[in-house]
Amino acid sequence: MANASESAVKNIGKVLNDPSRPMKERFRALFTLRNLGGETAIECISQCFVDESVLLKHELAYCLGQMQDVRAIPVLRSVLEDKNQDPIVRHEAGEALGAIGDPNLRELLEKYQHDPAIEVAETCQIALQRLNWVANDKEEEKNLSKSLYSSVDPAPPSKEDDVEKLKSTLMDESKTLFERYRAMFSLRNLGTTESINALGEGFKASSALFRHEVAFVFGQMQDERSVKFLKSTLEDTNEHEMVRHEAAEALGSIATDECTEVLQRYLQDPRRVVRESCEVALDMSEYENSPEFQYANTLLTVQA
Repeated sequence: MANASESAVKNIGKVLNDPSRPMKERFRALFTLRNLGGETAIECISQCFVDESVLLKHELAYCLGQMQDVRAIPVLRSVLEDKNQDPIVRHEAGEALGAIGDPNLRELLEKYQHDPAIEVAETCQIALQRLNWVANDKEEEKNLSKSLYSSVDPAPPSKEDDVEKLKSTLMDESKTLFERYRAMFSLRNLGTTESINALGEGFKASSALFRHEVAFVFGQMQDERSVKFLKSTLEDTNEHEMVRHEAAEALGSIATDECTEVLQRYLQDPRRVVRESCEVALDMSEYENSPEFQYANTLLTVQA
């Protein structure tokens, strides 16, 4: 039975590693592998870092981090160290190493916290502070793994719940990105109109990494009140591609008619990572609106 299971995982890995497959199919294979976990799944994901798609490779790193399996450390380390990889991919590898949280990674993250690629440097700075926080607060770290959104966040939510104070921290560029991320995740967890509008202000921050995280958080929330911010971000062709791509994926997870319309407009964007994100986002949107998803959602609501 174990062999059959491993064989099934490898077959899913073949879909992921087949560049002739549509990106949406490869993404579904990736998320299936992430959910299955285990050494074979990690191997299948690791093999795909030779792919040409920056979007896909960035997602590979993200999934390996979310799996929180130390067996993924060697490949994530090699991706972070590979200057030939796009900074978007290297940044995600750094964030994934922070999510795994092994204290032995401190030296590596310290080495890259001043990387010439600002996205990589900032990510490693945040990952280092996360390691310090985990080391100093074991009890709180357990709670961090129980995110409302079933995700391993790069920083724990702040204990503050006053929106104005959180917004002040969010936009204070004299504070560390780790502190500002903490405010960001608290605003996410509040989920009010005021907190969503405060998060929307985050798109004015100077750091592209920070702006990309705001878009990611909106994607987690799946709240229509954030569409205006995400839409204007995707439409801004002068915005960093890592921010625009994350805005596109967030719009796909919200999946309203307005989201679909704007995503379709950017399917031919000059930036590959943006147009591929729109393709994947439209697939997500289609799934969110499918009878199967609506039925599953109804069952969950009834059980709750």
